[in-house]
This record gives sequence, C-alpha cells and structure tokens, in this order.
Amino acid sequence: MKSVMILGNKSEEGKKKTTIKRLIRTLIGISFIFYLLGLVYFIFLKSGIANWEGSSLYEYIKHSSNIIPFKTIGFYVGEIIGGYTHVNADIPIKNLLGNLIIFMPMGIYLPFFIKKTNQAITFFLVMTALLFAIELTQLITRSGRFDIDDYLLNIIGALIGYTMWKTKPVQAMLKKPDMDSAEKMI
Repeated sequence: MKSVMILGNKSEEGKKKTTIKRLIRTLIGISFIFYLLGLVYFIFLKSGIANWEGSSLYEYIKHSSNIIPFKTIGFYVGEIIGGYTHVNADIPIKNLLGNLIIFMPMGIYLPFFIKKTNQAITFFLVMTALLFAIELTQLITRSGRFDIDDYLLNIIGALIGYTMWKTKPVQAMLKKPDMDSAEKMI
C-alpha cells in the first residue's frame, strides 16, 4: 500500500512540476510579446529623425547612414568627457545605454524559444542578421538611421543577455524538460 502511495505522490509531484514549468513558459512567452511590442515602438515608431519627405530615398540614405565604426560612439563619449558642448546631456547617455540595453532580453528570449541559438556562434549570426535587417528597415522606411555603432552596441547588449542566459542559476531556474515539443509549437 505504501509503495502505491509513494508512486502516486511522485506522479502528482511530476504533474505539479510540469504545470509550473508550463506556467513559467507561458509567462515568458507573454513577456516576450510585450518586449517585441516595446521594441517595435522604440525602434520604428518613436523616431527623433527629421522629416525628409521632400528628398529622395538616396538623399535620405546618404544623410542618415553611418558605416564608420565607433564614429557615433566616439562622438558621444567625447561629449560626455568634454562636458556636452554640442548636445544635451541626456542624448549620449540614452543613445549609448539604450542601444546596449534594448537587446539584452533577446539574449535570453532567443535561446529560450529557439534551441539552435543555444550555440554562441549561431546566436551571434542570427542576432547579426536580425540587427542588420532592423537597421536596413529603419533606413528604407525612414523611421531611423543606419548606424554601424547601433549594431555594435546592440550586439554587445545581446551577447551580455546571452551570457546571462548561459549562467548555471538561470539554466537551473528555467530548465525545460520538453524543449523539443516546445520548439515544434514555434
């Protein structure tokens, strides 16, 4: 009789763990949706770019692109060090920290939902493609600039998030028993 009750308790305990893990996965999924909505808002809808309606796309691209690494970062760091002689104090800090922080969550969400991105090189390549697609979309839709420094800060932020994802405490907390079936849902 005791062995039946012990097995029954283990089965119930297993069901509770599975239910809790599904709840955690659902909550993470909901938070990911809100994160994506916020990302779209901040990247495409909340634009501080001047109106270029009268100009051609070529003119817009010419004046709204930076392909020189560290040009923007260097300017903003120089402004911070030099006492903000050309821009308001909040602009460099928002730009540098904002671009660094905005993709940190993607370093956790992407490998959580897409198992193949658990490998660092795959994660890096997928994030690079995603970030360049975002930069190009901003440029083509005139909702922002193409700035290689944005990419650099975004990828560093995503890699920081990915590094946090790979820590043992996070892995233990989010350990998923059924990752393969969860991937099929995506």
